[in-house]
Amino acid sequence: MRLIDNAITFVKEKLENAEGGHDWFHIERVYKNSLLIAKDEDCDITVVKLGALLHDIADSKFHDGDETVGPRTARAFLENENVSEETIAHVINIIENISFKGGNFEKKFNSKELEIVQDADRLDAIGAIGIARCFNYGGFKNRALYNPEITPKFNMSKEEYKTSESPTLNHFYEKLLLLKDKMNTSTGKKIAEARHQYMENFLSQFYAEWEGKK
Repeated sequence: MRLIDNAITFVKEKLENAEGGHDWFHIERVYKNSLLIAKDEDCDITVVKLGALLHDIADSKFHDGDETVGPRTARAFLENENVSEETIAHVINIIENISFKGGNFEKKFNSKELEIVQDADRLDAIGAIGIARCFNYGGFKNRALYNPEITPKFNMSKEEYKTSESPTLNHFYEKLLLLKDKMNTSTGKKIAEARHQYMENFLSQFYAEWEGKK
């Protein structure tokens, strides 16, 4: 499908110099996860594909917290491709409602397509790749790996979550370990179970090594 091919080319170009956890390969993994989940769901596959490809086209973390850049960039591309307003609005709603944002973000929009792309995005934040992305971003922000004196913060506001500078390991408790129970689809839940257990095993090993026990 030419539209999807053009979207892939567009995203690759826009994210050419992106941080390693939010680059084209992240988008590609979310895209693949979305297609896997969508197999068992009644959905508009074109919206799913576009939502997955454009969901992180301009992450606010890398644009001074501006959450309007992503939707604007996506809309400009879709309008240029002569996509229907109905489809554009749906994709924009996915982009605006997909994020975790401290876990206290109340979605203002719901659809099966959003549920699929959101699960796919969350799957990429857990398991082996989730661990790698977490420490990659922590290094990008020059954060400590772990500090036993700084405990995780729960129920943070969106602003607190966005500006947090806590050690990377805290992010497991503030977000990653919470995602398993926030999955929307049966396929997403099943995959998340295994990835969640992998993270639990990693943390057990991490603490044992930290304490010089293993």
